[in-house]
Amino acid sequence: MPPLQGRRSPQVLDRPDTALPRLPGHRHHPLTPHPPDHTRKEQPHGRHHAFSHHPCRFGGPPWKVTTIAPEFTPADRRAVLDRAARLRQLSEADRDAIRIAQDPQFPRLLEQITATGGCSHPVHLSGSTTTLDESTGEILRHYDTRTEPGERLLIRCRNRRATVCPACSHLHAGDTYHLVRAGLLRGKNVPATVRHRPRLFITLTAPSFGPVHRAGEPCRPRRSGGTCEHGRAIGCHSVHAADDSAVGQPLCPDCYDYAAHVLWHAHAGMLWDRFALGVRRQLASAVGLAQARFADHARLSFARVAEYQKRAAVHVHAVVRLDGPAGPNDEPPAWGTTDLLAGAVRASARRVLVHALYSRAVGELALRWGAQIDARPLRADGDGPDYDAVAAYVAKYVTKGASETGAGTDHPLTTWEDIDTAPVSGHVRTLMRTGWRLGGLPEYEPLRLRTWAHTLGYRGHILTKSRAYSTTYTALRAERSQHVGRGDLPGAVTDAHWRYVGSGHTPGAALLAAGVAEDIATNREIAREQREVPR
Repeated sequence: MPPLQGRRSPQVLDRPDTALPRLPGHRHHPLTPHPPDHTRKEQPHGRHHAFSHHPCRFGGPPWKVTTIAPEFTPADRRAVLDRAARLRQLSEADRDAIRIAQDPQFPRLLEQITATGGCSHPVHLSGSTTTLDESTGEILRHYDTRTEPGERLLIRCRNRRATVCPACSHLHAGDTYHLVRAGLLRGKNVPATVRHRPRLFITLTAPSFGPVHRAGEPCRPRRSGGTCEHGRAIGCHSVHAADDSAVGQPLCPDCYDYAAHVLWHAHAGMLWDRFALGVRRQLASAVGLAQARFADHARLSFARVAEYQKRAAVHVHAVVRLDGPAGPNDEPPAWGTTDLLAGAVRASARRVLVHALYSRAVGELALRWGAQIDARPLRADGDGPDYDAVAAYVAKYVTKGASETGAGTDHPLTTWEDIDTAPVSGHVRTLMRTGWRLGGLPEYEPLRLRTWAHTLGYRGHILTKSRAYSTTYTALRAERSQHVGRGDLPGAVTDAHWRYVGSGHTPGAALLAAGVAEDIATNREIAREQREVPR
């Protein structure tokens, strides 16, 4: 029988010089897959194609099998090249998303991304956790990341800034809302009686460091006109819109006290501590108590949030509540009234004084709160700011980053050149440069002004609260875990071993996470609209 005919030489597995006979009417070996053009015809029912025949019928035992590489026509090659060309035209994120979707573990990866709510920058952990019965030692639950995609588990980054992670910032805002609202009304282990306590919503501002442009009214009208020592006009008759870029900018940058602005920010935390201590002292003095004995009669609880104004200066909003010595579960003394608390707040804000360290470059500065002080009563009968509005306002601002408010950036500055490339206004850039210069002076080294140059010298937390005001973020997260069924079992101990192995998403996974976050936000908006529709 003549040797096998074909356009390619056969490849023999055991003996390269052996060729099997070619079957009549077949261009390919019966065990070789047909090329993509599929020129063969389907066989009628009941007839066996040679592909299903045993190899022993065609020239030898089963271990002597000849395989022939599949043949591709020019059309097949063009199809492969066209597909490669189309892939090259896609973005890196799209190509990576296709690669992820073709992975056998894609469904589990999508479950993890969905479980994080579409977190933009998740943390990757590797390890295991085992839950044991405390009395018997029986394993109740075991989890290991070795079966997960990439042998890692994704968890939320928990970043509060909407510019960094919209999904986690929304969750953080929700926690903040419940934290503040519980201290106003009740809930989260706070009794309902707190709504009848003396409570205030106060606002403390920064002092003036120089005249700036204002919005909503004639800016700074001056009938006589005039100029400053640098030749610039000291007045402005324009009516600026709220979104005008000139709002908050100094009329004369050379007259503006940038050093005092930065140093006031650096001491803002100390100013608040002195203010809270002063309120306690004012209350004690007003009722004839020794200041050291105030804690035996009453307790001051608060939750405050820091906000940047248009002039890039921080001011403080706070909820202040007067409780008994044991906190929210204890009634305040009979002399504790809202009017007495408001008077103590105003008196303390005017009296607070902090001296900055002396420097030959700046001198000695006396730092105070601004003249604008607001203290509004929060009453149980609804006369005053709405509770939900106060909580929502605080929660909304907590999610804003420095770059979103136009007062700095969300990331630290490492070099002087970083200040030149920061996407900020000229006024904010000058504040950054001032902080960087002052941070190089030995006397201001404890203030770490270069480390906090991106926040214009302010180094406090955006939200702070006293211990007894209400619940904590940790308690809210634990309650949420318990609600979704991930809490600890009663009478059980957990042995956990975790380690950090990375963070973030690949471009394709980031695309998927953004889609998940968008879907969740859309569903949340639809649910809100349905709740608002009158029945």
